[in-house]
Amino acid sequence: MAAAANVELNRILDEAAKNGKGLANEVLEKAAAEISKAFSVKSDEVAIFQLIQNGNVLAFLFPIKLQKVGSIPMTNTVSLAVRTAREKRPEAINSFATQKHPTVFEAVDLGVEHNKEKNPIQKIMSAPLIADGKVMGVVQISRKGKNGPASGPDFTIKDLTALMATAGILAKALKK
Repeated sequence: MAAAANVELNRILDEAAKNGKGLANEVLEKAAAEISKAFSVKSDEVAIFQLIQNGNVLAFLFPIKLQKVGSIPMTNTVSLAVRTAREKRPEAINSFATQKHPTVFEAVDLGVEHNKEKNPIQKIMSAPLIADGKVMGVVQISRKGKNGPASGPDFTIKDLTALMATAGILAKALKK
């Protein structure tokens, strides 16, 4: 499933690059929809960050509403996204809610009907977006719910491997 989704993701991003749209919000929404379908998660369970300000800050590209809410300084010591970018390695955590992490972004109303209760992230995968050996950002896939079992199945090594393939496609788009 993820391989077919990556073909479509590649097509969406290539077409946007040819049309001069780059990573405009509408392109990000289409890309996130394809990614969410591939990993059987909801669109608000996909996050894409871009490294900005000379590599000092991770800024949200998606969800769109989080673009204006804030960013994460690379000096943050508890952020999984920062750790992923800094260490340049993917990670899956199936007990994320029990780990210390910034929760401010989980409290933002994304206007998504199914998550009016603002369920916390229970499980998460995180992968660096690397192009030409340089970290461009991070992609994360999460499962939200009242508790771990309610959020869905655990992420596997197979899922993490698929996310790395997706990360490569996103990194190429960020590089352009």
